[in-house]
This record gives sequence, structure tokens and C-alpha cells, in this order.
Amino acid sequence: MSRVSPLLQAERFQENFEPAVPQPSVEKAVMAKLEALFKKTGKRPNILMLVVDDLGYSDVGAYGGGEAFGAPTPHIDRLAREGLKLTSTYSQPSCTPTRAALNTGRLPVRSGLLKPALLNDQADSSQELFAAKILSGAGYRTALSGKWHLGEKDGSRPRQVGFDEFMGFLGVVNAYQEEHPIAADVANDPELQAKLQTIGDRNLWRATKEAGGKSAGRINWENSRDLDQKFADFSEDFIRRAAKDAKPFYLSHNFSKVHYFNRPSSAFEGKSATKDVYRDSVLEVDAIVGRLTKVLEDLKIADNTLVFFTSDNGPEEDSYPESGATPFRGAKGTTLEGGVRVPGLFWWPGMIKPGRVSDGLFDLTDMFNTSLALAGVDAANAVPADRYIDGINQTPFLLSENGQSAREAVFFYNADMFAGARWRYYKMSISEVQTGSGNVRDFGGLDNAQYVIPPNGYMYNLYLDPRERRSILIEKAWVPSYALGPLLAVHGATMAKYKPKAAIRVR
Repeated sequence: MSRVSPLLQAERFQENFEPAVPQPSVEKAVMAKLEALFKKTGKRPNILMLVVDDLGYSDVGAYGGGEAFGAPTPHIDRLAREGLKLTSTYSQPSCTPTRAALNTGRLPVRSGLLKPALLNDQADSSQELFAAKILSGAGYRTALSGKWHLGEKDGSRPRQVGFDEFMGFLGVVNAYQEEHPIAADVANDPELQAKLQTIGDRNLWRATKEAGGKSAGRINWENSRDLDQKFADFSEDFIRRAAKDAKPFYLSHNFSKVHYFNRPSSAFEGKSATKDVYRDSVLEVDAIVGRLTKVLEDLKIADNTLVFFTSDNGPEEDSYPESGATPFRGAKGTTLEGGVRVPGLFWWPGMIKPGRVSDGLFDLTDMFNTSLALAGVDAANAVPADRYIDGINQTPFLLSENGQSAREAVFFYNADMFAGARWRYYKMSISEVQTGSGNVRDFGGLDNAQYVIPPNGYMYNLYLDPRERRSILIEKAWVPSYALGPLLAVHGATMAKYKPKAAIRVR
């Protein structure tokens, strides 16, 4: 790929894998570091992913929020202070697409998981290859705690696609909360509410691969406040059991919060400075992060566990102002920076240099490849040649003291519409979902969204214009175009060769 343009460095090491920037000396040093740890501990490292729902980039103290917004996040901030803080971590614009990307290493257009699944939705993830399935086969104990949102139909549930254990719900929390007082049209209509209660799967599930699933009760407005504490109980127990059995684990802990309608558990109600349900819920999320990292330390396995903290997309603004914060333009549901740039914190005592900060590109698809690499799995042999993997192994980036990202570009999609790409600090937008009307109400909210397709596209310098307010395509973009043009062409060629499940719209 480096021959396509002299401005590009990435090379394709495997036909069906995304090109990566070669760093042979760094890769060799990191592999030696991992092997030394393996000899010391006798097992591959544990992987704990902490995925918050709809958390804003600036909700976390380490990213400018915390106390400034009435909700201190000391435990999350600790991950940044003692680990690696990434400032350019990218998700997909909404829940289901991001969770698909995180688990499969593939852009949602390839899996067809393009939009948030509703109750009784026919979303089908059964044909995708999950990292959990590969790692379970490699001797890991795998589990998913909390929100799933990748299909409730038979064949698409966590225990059926690779997770040894599951404790959580299949959809999204607000789908179970029709009794919410703010939804008076439903809360005050018993007949409509009764009919809605018959739609979709409303169970809190406890499941294993061997024994199948068992309902732990139905979720409603009243008991939804305690869901995240139940998920934390399960995750703590899972970690303790895996440690007792000396088994490496892969645990995806997915919060129900801070997706509306937030209802903090009683211990956190009214505890934020603003006393609102959103920031009370941020406090609860932070406390659970602290609880789970403390378990790792108490069991003396923190030095053999990679912890990754992130959000599945930018803040939603349909419930504004009781919603998350971002310094960027846009919000959930858009490929503007506010919709897809999320917190990305890596913590691994003794393996990740404390206090590192990097603006290197990291896409959530990269966790697929990175997890396999940490487990000692050869991804090229584990993944069938007929499917394309958009993720990149980022272990050299994470574990070397001054590591550089192996990712040269991030590609953006609004559902099935190609939206553009970022290279270095330049972003090309082929299409945008924009919200607001250009006046003082120019904030997000998908009820107020529209597609914008500029004739020539937009280009932004994200360092000078992080809010994407003025395109520089005509005036200044001739240099970055020599990189972005070839990048778009190479990316398009992968879509032509490895047919996606969704027909891609460009215009």
C-alpha cells in the first residue's frame, strides 16, 4: 500500500486484513516483553473491557469533565494517570454497530449490523466470528456482562457466538422502561402498556454455553436502577472464579448506564453536585470501575490484566441537557467527531508506561486483533480467508514506552452510507449527518437530524478546527488529498472484493 502514495506507510501483511504501519523492531521488543510475562505467570494475560453506554468524551475528568461537570471520576481518571490515555479513539455512531465492530473487528457494513436493534428486532449476528469464540477455543474463560444489543433471536445470543457465560439483557435499557413517568403517553395508558409488554425479550438473563439461558426476572422501570450493580456482582464473581482456577479470562463488561432513561441505584441518587440522574449515574459507573480494578489488585492479577475503558459512541442529546458532554461538534448518531470520538484508556500495571498520552489513531475494531495477539493466537489462521478484518493489532502501540499507532486511517459510515475518513489530523467527509438548525439550538438529537451530501465533500484540519466548522477542501487540501484519495480508493477496493452485507451508498 505504501506504493499507492508516497505519503502513506501502511502495508498489507495479509490479503483480508487492514493494512498496518510496520514497526519491526518495536514489535519484536513487545513480543519479548509478552513472552517474559508468560514465563513468569504461566498463562496468557487477562482482558477486561469496560464499555459504557452513551458516555460523552468530556464526562470523564481525564478528558476535561469530572468535577468540572459536577461528577468526579477518580477511578476512571486513575486509569489515565497510571496508564495510556488515547485522545483519538473512534467508535461507530451508535450502539449496535459499535458493539459489532468491537467484537468482530469488522465495520458494520460488512456484518449488516447497521442500526440499534429494537425489541423483537431480527438483527442477526450468528454468522459473525467473535473474538470470544476464538479465545474460548484458545483456553480462555469468556464472559459478557450487561448490555448485549447484537440480536435477541435464536443463534445470535452471547452464549451462542462464543461467550462461555452471560449475565445481562439482550436489548437496550430504555426499551424496558415504559413505566417511566416522563413517558406519560405510555405510563398513563394501561392498555397500550400491556400490549407493549408482549413485544420482544424483556428478561434479565443468566446463561452458560453448556446449560443454556435462564431468566433472572423481567426488567422494568423500578428494578432497572439496580442493573449495573447486578452486572458488577457477576463480573466480580467471574473474575474471582477464573483467578481461583488459574484460567486466563476475557470479560466484556457492558454498562446499562448512562443510556437514558437513567435511574441511579439508591446509593448514588442525588450524590452528584447537580443532583441530576445523568451525573449521579456517571458517579455510579466510576465507582464500579474502581470496584473491578480493586478486585484485580486484591487477587494480585492486575499485572497480568489489560483493562480497556471506553464508550460505545458519543453522548446522545435527545435527552439534553441531562446527557453527556463532548468538546466536539455533533453527538450520537453522527460521524462528526462528537458522535464517534470516545474515551480510550488502557491500564496494565508494569506493562503500560504510566502517564502516557497519545493522539495515535485507534479504532474499536482494533480490540479484536489486539485481543487475539495478546492471547498468542495467529489471527491470519483463526479468521477464514473469505471475510475482511478492518481491525489492526495494536499491541506494539500500547505496550512500548513511546509506541506509535499502526493504524494509518479511520473510515466512517452513517449506517450504509460511506461518510469519509481520517488520516493524521485531516478528515474528509463525503457525507454528514447534521443536527440542529444553525442557531442557538444547534445541538444534537436524532429527532432533529438530516443527511448533508456536499458536492465536493468537506475537509477539516482537526487540530485547528476540532469542531469541524469550516471546510478547507478547496483552499488548502491539495496535500492531504494525495493521501486521502488513495486511502478511499484502497478501502473501496476491499468492499468490492469482500462483498459487505449492506449495499453501500456513497451519494
